[in-house]
Amino acid sequence: MNQIESGLKQALAAAAKKAFDVELGAEDIVIEIPRDLSHGDYSTNMAMQLTRILKNNPRVIAQGIIEHLDHDAANIESCEIAGPGFINFVIRKTSMAEIIARVLEAGDHYGENETGKGQKVNVEYVSANPTGDLHLGHARGAAWGDSITRLMKASGYDVCREYYVNDAGNQIINLGLSLQARYREYLGMDFTLPEDGYHGEDVKKIAIALAKEYGEAYAEENDANLKFFKEKGIEFELNKIKRDLDYFRVHFDVWSSEQAIRDAGKVETALAQLHEKGLTYEEDGALWFATTKFGDDKDRVLRKKDGSYTYLVPDIAYHKDKLDRGFDLLVDLLGADHHGYIPRLKASIEALGNDPDKLQVDIIQMVRLVENGEEVKMSKRLGNAVTIRELCDEVGVDAVRYFFVQRAVDTHFDFDLGLARKQSNDNPVYYAQYAHARICSILRQAPQLAPAQSYELLTHEKEIALMKYINEFSGVVSDAAKYRAPHRVCNYVQKLAQHFHSFYNACKVIDMNNEALSAQRIALLKATKITLKNALAFIGVEATEKM
Repeated sequence: MNQIESGLKQALAAAAKKAFDVELGAEDIVIEIPRDLSHGDYSTNMAMQLTRILKNNPRVIAQGIIEHLDHDAANIESCEIAGPGFINFVIRKTSMAEIIARVLEAGDHYGENETGKGQKVNVEYVSANPTGDLHLGHARGAAWGDSITRLMKASGYDVCREYYVNDAGNQIINLGLSLQARYREYLGMDFTLPEDGYHGEDVKKIAIALAKEYGEAYAEENDANLKFFKEKGIEFELNKIKRDLDYFRVHFDVWSSEQAIRDAGKVETALAQLHEKGLTYEEDGALWFATTKFGDDKDRVLRKKDGSYTYLVPDIAYHKDKLDRGFDLLVDLLGADHHGYIPRLKASIEALGNDPDKLQVDIIQMVRLVENGEEVKMSKRLGNAVTIRELCDEVGVDAVRYFFVQRAVDTHFDFDLGLARKQSNDNPVYYAQYAHARICSILRQAPQLAPAQSYELLTHEKEIALMKYINEFSGVVSDAAKYRAPHRVCNYVQKLAQHFHSFYNACKVIDMNNEALSAQRIALLKATKITLKNALAFIGVEATEKM
């Protein structure tokens, strides 16, 4: 919430208390910006909301509020009742212009707020198996996860960005066997590729590199050599993932290992706790978890007949480990195929004595690449999905980052390659970056004027609209963090760019016949530039200075 809205809400709550002896909090009062500028700067429907409590005509309630409203406390120039009981406000121009000084002083920190109040949050995302390249689904999750953690950090949350490395289980065994087979193939020995193995070119390249370095040292097929190939495969693939994520401007605070969790005995500890609580049972040679007691549609197998664990078991231990580390909230970003998996995870958290609502899951829906309305395939790697690196090389990191967070993550998304390549206002990331570059160009050409000390000359409706929208930024950041909705920042960026262009087209920034006004408009441009740059940074997009 920005300072103007905060002041309005406090004044309205005080007026309601004086007029009707009603106790209201800030969260009970809705303040909006009217679409029609003639209706004022801000508007509230609180009088209509209070009719349910006061059993009176909303216009009568609105009149009572206005009569007890402290105009000075909220910097109100005037207010009036409209329609069925809306109250519209015009804010003093001097108060509106104060936002410029606040932005210039805050600089790169403008938009930061304390919504999170230090809440300790673990956000786990991407977490792709270290067995291949990161594809489009991972890219969307990476862009979304990185953006929400940037927003949460800026909003006062104590955030840990975590990647869970699935470096145990059958997929890693198959990776090791595949490498071993290709290693033997390169050395001219008999080899057999596992049916469920990895047949791509990456595995061949890793095997050839190992064969050139170690010769026949690991050619014999035994458990010790298989362990070597598993470890080398994980190392090669994980390093490649880290390079691609770095290229994509995505970084993590913690890389948690499934194998380390297993080796530390945390799987057995979690199972023992479930057993002690009477929540496991043996049936048909398998060990079951009674998840139906916690709302799941059926009980789940923990240990199969062959003695191996299902993938739910290490996940239970991993989420217990995260909670044991003291996090107030766990956020997982999972693919659409994991939707049915959520009740099981929540059941395990509750079964181990924790609040299941401490786990929140964002589902990432599928992505298609399209061009001219048709789905396209552009992968250079036979049999593999399109990778993050390929897409970024094709259209640029900025376009990929922006496009992947401009729509809610739980909706299917068509990534339009043609639009992403366009250098026109049709392309939203180009439109935003062009606005920033245009401001930079104007500021480079501006004469050296004494910095403005006040902004009382900024009274044009386009100036007021721009300042008002800049003033909204901290509230947008706060809400985008709270609701894990970075697409709200994209919406804000587009509207801010529109307000800037409207202002620039209507107001002459540099007027040497009026240096005082020019200095104040230059300050407004600088505040716009800071806000636009910070907004783009929250979604991992660069604010270019020349185009």
